[in-house]
Amino acid sequence: MARMMKVAIVDDEEDMRQSISQWLALSGFDTETYACAEDALKVIGVDWPGVVISDIRMPGMDGMAFLKRLMGIDSGLPVIMITGHGDVPMAVEAMRLGAMDFMEKPFNPDRMTELAKRATQSRRMTLDNRALRRDLAEGAQVMGKLIGTSPAMERLREDILDLGQADGHVLIDGETGTGKTLVAHALHAVGPRAGKKFVVVSCAAYSEDVLATKLFGPVDEGTGLPLVEEARGGTLCLEDVEALSQGLQARLLTFINDQGTPAETRVIAICNTHGEGRTVEDALRPDLYYRLAALKILLPPLRTRGEDILTLFTRMSEQFSDEYGCEAPEVTAQEAAQLLQAPWPGNVRQLINVAERAVLQNRRGTGSIASLLMAENEEAGPAISTEGKPLKEYVESFEKMLIDNTMRRHKGSITAVMDELCLPRRTLNEKMAKYGLSRSEYI
Repeated sequence: MARMMKVAIVDDEEDMRQSISQWLALSGFDTETYACAEDALKVIGVDWPGVVISDIRMPGMDGMAFLKRLMGIDSGLPVIMITGHGDVPMAVEAMRLGAMDFMEKPFNPDRMTELAKRATQSRRMTLDNRALRRDLAEGAQVMGKLIGTSPAMERLREDILDLGQADGHVLIDGETGTGKTLVAHALHAVGPRAGKKFVVVSCAAYSEDVLATKLFGPVDEGTGLPLVEEARGGTLCLEDVEALSQGLQARLLTFINDQGTPAETRVIAICNTHGEGRTVEDALRPDLYYRLAALKILLPPLRTRGEDILTLFTRMSEQFSDEYGCEAPEVTAQEAAQLLQAPWPGNVRQLINVAERAVLQNRRGTGSIASLLMAENEEAGPAISTEGKPLKEYVESFEKMLIDNTMRRHKGSITAVMDELCLPRRTLNEKMAKYGLSRSEYI
């Protein structure tokens, strides 16, 4: 639905303010009147949903000074100036400073209406474009958190971009710690609902009665809307959907069916039954399952993502070293192989924990990454086995990580990297091309 544009009328003469306001109101505009520029400036800010009609000659802050202030606040704000007979040169100067147009007294009401119409259309387009850019930036930011260049991650990003634009509900499955909630955020951020609410609730965190009230109401006065209402027009994300009781599954199905097609509110369901001996199909009634699984995403476990493991470990180590004010640990070839061979039952979440503890160990000058991995696997119990890989793959993954880390540390200085790694320029260039590394990424 198109946003309603306002028209702010600023003039020290009350009769003039009221006559303009009444005429524009009769033409369907939402008007506000101000006796001075100072009062209008208390209301008008960046992205203010409207346009301004202002007299040039006013006591206190005159129209020219007012225009300069408005352009400083939001240069895309349409401003129409009202001029007396002798003020036309001043009005032309105002247009040079950013005014959209001017009306000379006595002005034609139809021309005023036409100018107001053009101005509000322009403002609506400006604000819509800004909102779109913000949504795209948010989508890019969330997508940027999905780190990795493995084929599995490339496919995942493609799936997110494709399904993000679709209308159907989505079921996200995968092992614990693979980033299912992050993927749900990304689906919302890259789709047409990006500017709407994204509401998350864990179905396993509440008793049945409390969850029923939070989702569907009624809620006590002052506690806000039920979540299905809060998410209206946006996305409702249900974590641990398999924990829903049969009664709540029935109510959720009714909510989904009542929306029709396309759904006003998109439901993204996150399943955490993977690897527990049962599936989400076992936990949900069939009619609800097939509504939620209209579109489905299965997240890859970390152990299948190859050199993404080293990339993630490096990025997380750098973040924690910045946070704790110390150096990130240097990964040896043996440790790189151990990271690649580890079963990672806790997936990315477990890797983040190991990276943080490795940084803390390095700050104390004790311990090793190998000891952390051994401790992690012992705590996790029987681990999922991982297939062995050719030595060449481990060597190449370590080599890429080493060049990437060194380029980051030297901010893209080829000479410094050549000196530290004892590599001739041609060899370094060939290896960077082989591993898809570009100097521009580090400058």
